[in-house]
Amino acid sequence: MQEANAIILEIRAGVGGEEAALFAADLAQMYTKYAVKKSWSASIISSSPSDIGGYKEIIMEIKGLGIFKALKYESGVHRIQRIPKTEKSGRIHTSTASVAILPIPKVSEIDIRPSDLEMTFARSSGPGGQNVNKVETAVRILHKPTGFVVFSQEERSQQKNREQAMKVIRAKLAEMQTIQQQTQTLQMRREQIGTQDRSEKIRTYNFLQDRVTDHRFKKSWHNIEKILAGDLDSIINYFEKSQKSAL
Repeated sequence: MQEANAIILEIRAGVGGEEAALFAADLAQMYTKYAVKKSWSASIISSSPSDIGGYKEIIMEIKGLGIFKALKYESGVHRIQRIPKTEKSGRIHTSTASVAILPIPKVSEIDIRPSDLEMTFARSSGPGGQNVNKVETAVRILHKPTGFVVFSQEERSQQKNREQAMKVIRAKLAEMQTIQQQTQTLQMRREQIGTQDRSEKIRTYNFLQDRVTDHRFKKSWHNIEKILAGDLDSIINYFEKSQKSAL
């Protein structure tokens, strides 16, 4: 598969309850602002909001030249250490969120049989389950051989939501094929850093020390607020330079 200029970005809240959901929202905003800065386009495919404005899960599509090359090292578990706004005793909380960067393959690159899909429809709803659409525009697709399930409701038409959900299914199948190929050959792709396992803790955002540390290279950057506001160039450029020097 050629270097992709479109990706699926999945962010899921991990350990930490509502604080983890808020961190997931922070990460979604960080990548969205970075996309705007790079003149990429970002759109939400599906989301599961938490009660206080975070995300239990959010799936986005981001399109732009060189996007997978820039963001492929972001996959893994991100950890944050800070005092939540809801914390009255001043205690530091540690929360996590997982990030997955999946290149979107071309339709011709992934063969999906119609009989392998189970598709159901529902009304799109807003936060708190409030119906915002009286027509069944939301689409849920089950890929029966793998058990992958994708729900898309952000678009206004059923057809658009179906197309968005299928992009996620194809991206997941492509990722699965890549992992299978790596396992069979017992060789990791040279452009990958670490195991790229989503369970691997790759980065910590420490508010008290105003420091972002990437554990793969034990490299730190300061001005955490600026980084969470989308200023990722210093981190991404560091990984690209490190990769070139390793070749």
